[in-house]
Amino acid sequence: MNLYDKLTILTESAKYDVSCSSSGVERGSGESGDSRTVGNTAACGICHSFAADGRCISLLKLLMSNACIYDCKYCVNRRSNDTRRAAFTPEELAELTMHFYRRNYVEGLFLSSGIMRSPDYTTEQLIRTLELLRNHYGFGGYVHVKAIPGADPALIARLGLLADRMSVNIELPSQDSLHQLAPDKNKEAILKPMRAIRQGIRENGADLVKYRNAPRFVPGGQSTQLIIGATPDSDLSILNLTEALYRKYELKRVYYSAYTPVAEHALLPSLDTKPPLLREHRLYQADWLLRFYGFEAQELLDERTPNFNLFMDPKCHWALQHIEYFPVEVNTAPYETLLRVPGIGVRSAKRIVAARRTGRLDFHGLKKLGVVLKRAQYFLTCSGHRLEGLKVNESTILRSLLSRKEIDMYLPQPKVEQLSLFSDEELAGTAGREIGAWLLG
Repeated sequence: MNLYDKLTILTESAKYDVSCSSSGVERGSGESGDSRTVGNTAACGICHSFAADGRCISLLKLLMSNACIYDCKYCVNRRSNDTRRAAFTPEELAELTMHFYRRNYVEGLFLSSGIMRSPDYTTEQLIRTLELLRNHYGFGGYVHVKAIPGADPALIARLGLLADRMSVNIELPSQDSLHQLAPDKNKEAILKPMRAIRQGIRENGADLVKYRNAPRFVPGGQSTQLIIGATPDSDLSILNLTEALYRKYELKRVYYSAYTPVAEHALLPSLDTKPPLLREHRLYQADWLLRFYGFEAQELLDERTPNFNLFMDPKCHWALQHIEYFPVEVNTAPYETLLRVPGIGVRSAKRIVAARRTGRLDFHGLKKLGVVLKRAQYFLTCSGHRLEGLKVNESTILRSLLSRKEIDMYLPQPKVEQLSLFSDEELAGTAGREIGAWLLG
């Protein structure tokens, strides 16, 4: 099999993994004192798809091998699936990455693999590839690599010294789901490398304080991915897991991937099932609320409402469910309270706190600060007063918080029929007689 065929197969096999992103790392050319290094993680803000300004960022994303000893029922690369198999050698993969980089096709590498022979053997192959890139080719660009569950901690430590970011995909959010759909995996095997990476990052942070030239261990942190829709797990269970991962393992990101049916099985959605993309979107919005807005999972969902409203973003839904907390006085409310107002984001909340030190704010001033008044006006007062002429009722608030499309889905409109002096049957009969007379001449 030639190199092009391998590339075609292994990039196609990697497309279902979404947990690659900007690293935030500044590993520049010549950082180690060697001016021969090439590549830079900071120059273009390496990202898997698009930068904040809309620029498309290129990242070579592929598997080292799609041959796998595991038989996860939801995975296209599972052992029992009849698919073309391929594998790169470390030398082939390192050389390919450098060819792509030198031609300005990519700015970094996202590398994963099926489990070849054993977790330790697979990790050794990943290490060999990155050692060639870093030491032989002097590549200083961004590298995101997947840690293999079950691999020896010493191998994980070696891999972490070569990568900018690492991730361990949990994929299924509960032990029951893993037992049914991925019998070769278990929760402890997945969480063990997460603990090793967290501990390595902590120890490396202490070393960098003492020794400026200490080698850096996973400077971009670690992340994971959860598959949404392959199992009956609720949004509440997924969000509780997400919150625990951020707190206990200090993850940078949890990614959510709407399940795309690629395998037929009694425990999986049918092949004609559409990916739950809107549900994935709501989970990303809730994830943002956990990380930047001070919310907790139990505030957003509970046992009575275990899933998000697909027609409304989680923050707006929370505000409507807790209307007793509003309106908020914008000139005196704490920063943490402002963050919970629909239409006020992290940046606009900081601007409000800074601006009110020099004077009192009104609704016109809030708009200049970036507040989305269409949403926020129902939940705010300025100097004790609401916006002049504002009508506050459930219908008005709902129509303000929802888009036109969402309104049509969430608030179905009554069927409207055009008024007529005659019934449909009478009109049909009259038209038939007229057409018949015309045909007969």
